[in-house]
This record gives sequence, C-alpha cells and structure tokens, in this order.
Amino acid sequence: MPSLKVIKKRISSVKSTQQITKAMKMVSAAKLRKAQQAVLATRPYAKKMDAIIANLVAKVPDLSHPLLKERPRERALVLLITGDRGLCGGFNTNISKAVERFVRDNPENFQQIDVAVIGRKGNDYLKRRPGVNIVKVYENITGEVNYQTASLLGTEYAAAFTEEKYDVVYLYYNEFKSVISQVITKLQLLPVVTPKAEEELFTGVDYIFEPSAQEVLGQLLAKNVEVQIFRAILESRASEFGARMTSMDSATKNASEMIGKLTLMYNRARQAAITKELMEIISGAEAIK
Repeated sequence: MPSLKVIKKRISSVKSTQQITKAMKMVSAAKLRKAQQAVLATRPYAKKMDAIIANLVAKVPDLSHPLLKERPRERALVLLITGDRGLCGGFNTNISKAVERFVRDNPENFQQIDVAVIGRKGNDYLKRRPGVNIVKVYENITGEVNYQTASLLGTEYAAAFTEEKYDVVYLYYNEFKSVISQVITKLQLLPVVTPKAEEELFTGVDYIFEPSAQEVLGQLLAKNVEVQIFRAILESRASEFGARMTSMDSATKNASEMIGKLTLMYNRARQAAITKELMEIISGAEAIK
C-alpha cells in the first residue's frame, strides 16, 4: 500500500484537477447559451433561403447558373469543420474519422479527393493518416465566428468550383441537437442542391425580377453558399461547447469518485499505521515486564 504522504499528495492533485474541470464546465455552459442562440437564429434564415432558391428555379425553369451545374464527379473537395481545442470527448475525433472513412472508401469514385480543414484538431488527426491530402488548414476561426469569414470561404470555394478545379464540394460538420447530442452531418455544398419548391410561395403570383431572374439567382446562390458555411461553423461551435461541457461534467464526477476512494485508502493506511504503533508500544511494554 502507498505511504500516507503519497496518498495525501494524490488526493491534493485530484482536487486541483477537479477545480479545473468544474471551472471549464461552467465556462462552456456560459458560452453554449450564446452559441445556441446564434444557431437557432441562423437556421430559419438558411432554410428560407433554400426555399426561395427552389421556388425561383421552379418559377423560371430555363434558369441556369455555374453553381448549379452538374459535371462528371472526378475531383472532390471535403471541407471539414472541427475545433482548435481538445478536452471535449470524441467531438473532434469522430468527425475526423468520418472524413477519413470517406476518403478511404471512395478511391474508385473520384480521381482526386482533397481536404480543407477548419480547426487545428482536425488537422492534427488527419495529417498522420496515409492517403489524406490536406490542401488547406484554417485555425482560430471558430473561436469568434463572424459572417465575413464565412463569406471569404464561400467566395473562395465557389470560385474553385466554377473554375472546374473541383467538380463537387462536401461540407462535414457537427450539427447541434442538444448538450449531449451532436450529429455528424455531410452536406453537398457545391453544386448547390435545390430542395423541392414550396408551391404556395409563388401560387397565382407573377413577379418582375430586376435586373433579371438570372442575376437574382446568381446573387442568391452565392449568398446561399456563404450562409451554409456560416451556419455549419455556428453549429460546430455550439456542438463543441456542448461536448466540452458534458466531458468536463463527467471528469468532475470521476474526480469526486476518485477522491472518495483515495480518502478511504488514506484512512485505512492511517488506521493501519496507528494500529502498528500501538502494537509496537504494547510489545515493548510486555518485553520490559
């Protein structure tokens, strides 16, 4: 059995760790509330933009745009969104593994698969995996999310698609469901997939498009790419805070259990030491007699 000094030192160490995990849980909970509000505010906007694009395409069927163009899929880009920090359970690892599986399972479907990573943790995982070609890494983006960053990313990858550098662009991110639930989501970012039109939006109404329906569609499609990236970053950020909060809560509980076990061990060791000393005193007294 370890000495009393060693056990006492270990109890002190676990208590210090518990204070850290408890503080991190509280910080994550505070940040989660703000991130969750941002996600809930963005979802209806993104959904309505999809509906407007779908109805516009349905209303003017001869419309076309480079961001809608389907081509033989030979070159693919995967845009992965992870975090820059750890201590959040399997949040970063699980989605990085999903991208690794996609690259590994599709060598026959694509001649080229490139990966762009948002977040240091995703890069740390994938750069050690054979066959994964990382072309770009963005760090410190998800800390303070702003639309300008998503706009720059959207413009960059829309240009790469229209210039036929890539035939399809996928987006991988964690969709926020609840504090304990984050769903790995794969979204085809480009070419833009238009959902089924909501007929009631244009029923019995004729619209005059200015300057033209083609121009309006072009602006909406470019904006939609930016909004989808912005929403994905917000979803991932809220998911990260939820995962870290859950992970730190479990760590705090585990620390409490460990402190209890170590305290019991300490008391037993102390009792054994006292008993031993008493036995030595009694033995010494008997020897004097």
